[in-house]
Amino acid sequence: MKKFYSLLLFTALSIPSIAFSQEESQEPIVILISLDGFRYDYVERFQPENLTSFIEGGVAAESMMPSFPSKTFPNHYTIATGLKPEHHGLVDNSFYDPEKDQTYAISKKELVQDGSWYGGTPLWVLAEQNDMIAASYFFVGSEANVQGVRPSYYYDYDGNVSNLTRVTEVFKWLEMPEEKRPRLITMYFSDMDDTGHRYGPTNDEKLSETLMKLDHELGALFEGLKSYDLNINVIVVSDHGMMEVTPDHFLNLTELTKGIPARIVNNGALAHIYLENPEDKEQVIKTLEKSDLPIHITDVDDKENYQDLMYKDRIGDILIIADRDYYLAWETTLTRMQANMERLDTDRFGEHGFSTAYKDMHAIFYANGPAFKSGLKIETFQNIHVYPLICKILDLPAPENIDGRLEVLEPILR
Repeated sequence: MKKFYSLLLFTALSIPSIAFSQEESQEPIVILISLDGFRYDYVERFQPENLTSFIEGGVAAESMMPSFPSKTFPNHYTIATGLKPEHHGLVDNSFYDPEKDQTYAISKKELVQDGSWYGGTPLWVLAEQNDMIAASYFFVGSEANVQGVRPSYYYDYDGNVSNLTRVTEVFKWLEMPEEKRPRLITMYFSDMDDTGHRYGPTNDEKLSETLMKLDHELGALFEGLKSYDLNINVIVVSDHGMMEVTPDHFLNLTELTKGIPARIVNNGALAHIYLENPEDKEQVIKTLEKSDLPIHITDVDDKENYQDLMYKDRIGDILIIADRDYYLAWETTLTRMQANMERLDTDRFGEHGFSTAYKDMHAIFYANGPAFKSGLKIETFQNIHVYPLICKILDLPAPENIDGRLEVLEPILR
């Protein structure tokens, strides 16, 4: 086999520049890589060798602004569809759907794989509908039958699968004959999110240790891609950033919502309130606002806060939103969280989901390949605009009703 996988995967790499292919006349391939929880400032802070070289040879945004809430599932699916969460249906990592009378949660495998929860047209569905082969080694929504379609090649999510196994599979896909080879590939790596949650975004020792290992694995991917005579374009994104939280900023959600006649879903940066009787809303808001806690109460019917909500019922009647670096926690979880922090020997942890106005919540966008300009820095933009960019590169017809606009990122193309 012409690709020496063991050498690529286990040798430290030094990449002065990235040039995945000079075959610009060939049909382009896009590899979309998500680094969950990779905050906008990590590369500058830690200077990982391979990502830094990747950026120098391509395009880098100052940051990429996530959609609200700045959670994993809503933002991955926003990147995949070009739609804001209120328009694609994944309004949080956990939420209640009154019509289905079910609570969606990322831990519920049977619901995660049920395409009826997912609106919009994900990139891999659009590709397959236009006779283009797509593949996914994990990406939110890719294991669900959205519109009855899945990628030609995909895997159900399993966090125990090593990053190098994922990299090797991409090489195998690219080795396929042209008629079977995917032209859209998505990948997902959770490393930085895992470490950021456990130790917080200011623990340089733990973050650096995780990032250098991840950078080595990405370097194996980047180096391997250079050996293919294919028009390969790589886009590296993340879904959100990370904010530090300390135990003295825990807010007791059980006490706060005691006696409220409602279903309450989620915790952390925000909680959704689904009232048993909508006529109770005004009184419930008044009750919550009497609290002296650092929270903001939002009426979902307030047109100044929310407009054109296709999935309003999933958002609920009222949102409780914690102020920056505060954490809404159920009484039953407080003890467990504190015990976990003691086990990890840390006095702080990381959380996201907060307002996207906070720079801590911002994500990354880096791109490199024949389709992109080289050595270009761009300003912060919203993640809804990645979708039409990929559609343009692959010559796919972007749906007219998406929130993203091609003109935002088109200038980064050659």
